[in-house]
Amino acid sequence: MAAMLRRLVSVLAALALWAVPSATARAEGALMVTGVRAGIHTAMTRVVIDLSARMDYSVQTLTDPHRVVIDLPELEWSAPDRLAKPVGRVTGYRWARVKPGAGRLTIGTSGPVEVRQSFLMPPSEGLSWRLVVDLEDSGRGDAPKVVPAAAVAAPSKPPPKPEKPRPTKSSSRPVVVIDPGHGGVDPGAIGIEGTFEKHLTLQVARAAKQELEKSGRYTVLLTRERDIFIPLRDRVAFARDREADLFISLHADAVPRADIRGLSVYTLSQNASDAEAQALAEKENKADLIGGVDFSGNSPEVTTILIELAQRETMNLSAGFAQDVLDEMAHAIKLLNNSHRFAGFAVLKAPDVPSILVEMGYLSNVQEERMLRKAEHRAKLASSLARAIERYFAGQQKAKRP
Repeated sequence: MAAMLRRLVSVLAALALWAVPSATARAEGALMVTGVRAGIHTAMTRVVIDLSARMDYSVQTLTDPHRVVIDLPELEWSAPDRLAKPVGRVTGYRWARVKPGAGRLTIGTSGPVEVRQSFLMPPSEGLSWRLVVDLEDSGRGDAPKVVPAAAVAAPSKPPPKPEKPRPTKSSSRPVVVIDPGHGGVDPGAIGIEGTFEKHLTLQVARAAKQELEKSGRYTVLLTRERDIFIPLRDRVAFARDREADLFISLHADAVPRADIRGLSVYTLSQNASDAEAQALAEKENKADLIGGVDFSGNSPEVTTILIELAQRETMNLSAGFAQDVLDEMAHAIKLLNNSHRFAGFAVLKAPDVPSILVEMGYLSNVQEERMLRKAEHRAKLASSLARAIERYFAGQQKAKRP
């Protein structure tokens, strides 16, 4: 299918088309905390605070009683008032306005702790800004320790590149890329009982890969094979570099309401597609934007139109595959209402690779979190996904027949 798209774009590149580009603007909202959760991360207790925007903060540990204090600007508090239950060293928390323009989040701990690290994570994959604070047992008595705030989360070393060598397309086997969301320093959502999204996505991705490889009909690649951080654009680049025929990103959601549960599938929204086409068209180097076609000789208006046309075809294929996934999942997995949804996730924006994002369930729902932790439930997810992929490619083969 990717080859067909490349041929289509090559023909379209010869046309003289133009369009008037449009611009969009996003209004800044009020400062807000929308969620606080904790989980066990190796030997540490990790606290993640969902923020509506980037903001200054400071962290310190205090004693008598033992606690961690996070000073923030004055903001609106829309998170739950307390943790469902203690997690690791964290016993609970409370928020208070301490003076005009300033507020304080106090995290109670079951003993003396140190702040191993604290950092802000910028928005990614549908999540907002997050403040991450890692706590570990203190072995140095009760002296308070102040930790400077990091500006924006970044691994101390450049993130490792995806590990798989690039396969050749000499084989007629379709290339399927499965993307386990989050990883490394980015845990993703953290469940009520401390489950990390990044672990679940990798487990289901491995199971789906194993299921698909049984047939011998596909080349199946994972964007990450272990617990490492990979930037979103690198995940998309990984799929495009390998001329993928399908891209599936796996996730598990968390929301303030604990009663919401069910699987859903996202494809790229029309507005996000338009914005991405415009951004691609404005690049200085327009070579190889889509399937090796060089747009550098075309005007920005022509380039925008050509990318949009390719994206429309890709979006149609993505929507069809999303329905295949939902049809197969419905036999074994509870679906969310309006289960086919649309968003501007960065991992869905490859203009020439049909792509979907699967939200496997809600870690903010304790029943669904417990199900996702069971190997048999993850096996159902993997086998349903494999059947949907078989169904998609069978449909593509049928469409090619005269």
